[in-house]
Amino acid sequence: MGKLVVLTVLGATLALIGERLLAFSGKITSSREVESVEPQTCHLIEGLENGSEDIDILPSGLAFISSGLKYPGMPTFAPDEPGKIFLMDLNEQNPKAQVLEISDGFDKQSFNPHGISTFIDKDRTVYLYVVNHPHMKSTVEIFKFEEQQRSLKHLKTLKHELLKSVNDIVVVGPEHFYATRDHYFTNFFLSFLEMILDLHWTYVLFYSPREVKIVAKGFSSANGITTSLDQKYIYVADVTARNIRIMERHDNWNLTELKVMQLGTLVDNLTVDPATGDILAGCHPNGMKLLVYNPEDPPGSEVLRIQNVLSDKPTVSTVYANNGSVLQGSTVASVYRGKMLIGTVFHRALYCVL
Repeated sequence: MGKLVVLTVLGATLALIGERLLAFSGKITSSREVESVEPQTCHLIEGLENGSEDIDILPSGLAFISSGLKYPGMPTFAPDEPGKIFLMDLNEQNPKAQVLEISDGFDKQSFNPHGISTFIDKDRTVYLYVVNHPHMKSTVEIFKFEEQQRSLKHLKTLKHELLKSVNDIVVVGPEHFYATRDHYFTNFFLSFLEMILDLHWTYVLFYSPREVKIVAKGFSSANGITTSLDQKYIYVADVTARNIRIMERHDNWNLTELKVMQLGTLVDNLTVDPATGDILAGCHPNGMKLLVYNPEDPPGSEVLRIQNVLSDKPTVSTVYANNGSVLQGSTVASVYRGKMLIGTVFHRALYCVL
C-alpha cells in the first residue's frame, strides 16, 4: 500500500511538472519566429561585443549604455571581464561607443551593470543610476557624469532588503526612484521553479531616503520600467506575462494599475520617445532561444512602438525585427532625433537612422 501511495504521488508530481513545463514553453513563445523588419540604414556598433543591456539618452543626445551583464541562466561570453558603461554622442555623423572611466574607490572588478536611468538636477548636473549585481547581489550605484573628462565619479551605493533581484530602475527625483524585482527567489533553481509555477510574486518598489516600499505587486516577472514624459504614469514590462502595465502615480508615490496591454512577445526594457511620448519596447520573440543559446539558431530581436498609450485602442507597430542573423536578444530601443539605438542582453548594439 505504501509503495502504491509513493507511486501515485510521484506520478501526480511528474504530471504537474510536465503540465507546467508545457505551459511555460507556451509563455516564452518557444516556437515563434519573426519576419524581418529592418530600416535601410543600420549597422552594428563596434566595441560592444559583451552586450548592451540598457540604454538611456540625455536630451543633449549623449547616450549611456550598460554592457557586460552576467545574469543567472543566461549565456555569458566574457565571464571574467567586469561590466562597463559606454557613451555615444548621437550628434556626431558617425557616433562611436567609448568606455567611461570610473573613479577610484569603486570596486570595478565586480561591476555587473543591469538597468540604468539618468537624472538631471536643477544645476544641470547629470547623475547616472545603475542597477549593479556585484557577486550576484543587488545594489543601486549613483554616479556623477563628468562630461569634460568623459568619466563617472562614484558617489554612493544604495542597499536595502527590498532591493533584491533588481532588474531596472527609473529615477524621478534626487535619490527617488522606482525599481523592478524580476524574481522573488535569489537562488537560481528556486527562481527557475518560480517561473515554471508562475507564482506572480515579483513587484515594483519605490525608494527614497525617507521610505522604501512596495507600490505594485502580482507580476510574473517585473522587468523594464520607465515613466511618461509628464511623470504622471509609470510603465512596467512583465516579461514572461508578455505585457505592459500602465500605472498611475500618486502624490504619495503609490501606483494604481490603469490598464494592461498584451503584446504576444516577451517585453524587456521600455523607453519613451521624447518627441511623441510613444513607448518603445525591446522584446524577445522567442524566449527559449534566449535561454538555450545555439549559435546556429540564435535568438531573434524585436522592437515595438506603442502609440496613444492611454487610449482605448493603442496602436502597436513593429519598428525592427530580425531572426538573429544581425541582432541577437534585443532588450531595449531608444531614439533621438530620427536615430535609434537597439541594445541586447549579450550581443552588440545596433545604430539605425530612421
